[in-house]
Amino acid sequence: MKKLLYILIPLVIVAAIAFKLFSNKQTATERVFHYNKDQNINVMAQKLTKESVQQESAFTGAFVAQKESNLSGELQGKVNAVMVENGDPVRKGQVLVQLDNTMLVWQQKAIEVQIEGLESDLKRYKILVENDAIQGIQLEKTEMALKSASVQHQSLQEQIKKTSIRAPFDGIVTAKMTEVGDFAAPGKPLVQVSNLKDLNLLIQVSEQDLSLFQNGQTVDILVPVINMETTGKVSMVGVKSNPGNSFPVELKVSNSNDLKIKAGFLGEVSISDPSMQNRILIPSSAIVGSDLEPKVYLIKNGKAQLTTISISKRIQNKVLVDSGLQEGDTLVIGGVINVFEGANLTPIF
Repeated sequence: MKKLLYILIPLVIVAAIAFKLFSNKQTATERVFHYNKDQNINVMAQKLTKESVQQESAFTGAFVAQKESNLSGELQGKVNAVMVENGDPVRKGQVLVQLDNTMLVWQQKAIEVQIEGLESDLKRYKILVENDAIQGIQLEKTEMALKSASVQHQSLQEQIKKTSIRAPFDGIVTAKMTEVGDFAAPGKPLVQVSNLKDLNLLIQVSEQDLSLFQNGQTVDILVPVINMETTGKVSMVGVKSNPGNSFPVELKVSNSNDLKIKAGFLGEVSISDPSMQNRILIPSSAIVGSDLEPKVYLIKNGKAQLTTISISKRIQNKVLVDSGLQEGDTLVIGGVINVFEGANLTPIF
């Protein structure tokens, strides 16, 4: 009897364990969700339309005078007088610096005396030649001497004029670089004159943004330091980059009547990209995968279609699409996690 119990008890235990395991498996099977791939999935969707993207690019540069000249003497000599100070307005032709011309003036007077004597001699020689009192060669020599003296006189007049350093145009003295008693020499700057009525704004533009600028184009400009808004006209678009791989762009700007904009002020140029008109913009949440290989789900005939796209940039929580989508396409923008290729979709707009 005991031997029989020893055999029956393990068999009962094994049978009980097997029954429990079978019962647990059946319960687990009943609890597992069996997905029906033919069942429609509700998703948020959007009909794609083209729109204008309001995006402006900003560039900063410095104002410089269109006309600016560092004046120096063409002759060397001592500075006798400086008639202007920094900030003084000047008119074209106004004398700004006077160099010593004493020796030139005395030479001019000596030539004038010589010319006066030669003119008197010429009158006498003409009378004598007419009466055959002297040979004609003497008259010719006097005439040549008079012409030579006249040329010397004109040369001295020009040299004396050059001792007066004059303003080449209307403007403002922006730098006084000499004082009375200094020695002036050719090429040594004495005074800087700038015309601030007309200015240039020089900015540096990357090769990607260079196409935004065209010669003759009018753009908006802000001068932050004086909170002034104005406009400028593109006068030059660079054709060669600098070592930083940016290109110079120059804009002509008219100053206010009271010359509020000073040379050296910074200016900010704002310009819209015309290529951003009529573009397709989609929510970032619609993207499946990375920006390197972006894909989206479209709804075609009620089914999900995974489509590869290319994007150019992100703008806040949206992306700008370059290719892969067309106006009128139905795009899945919400519930993408439940969608797979070929799934039956019910769009909710």
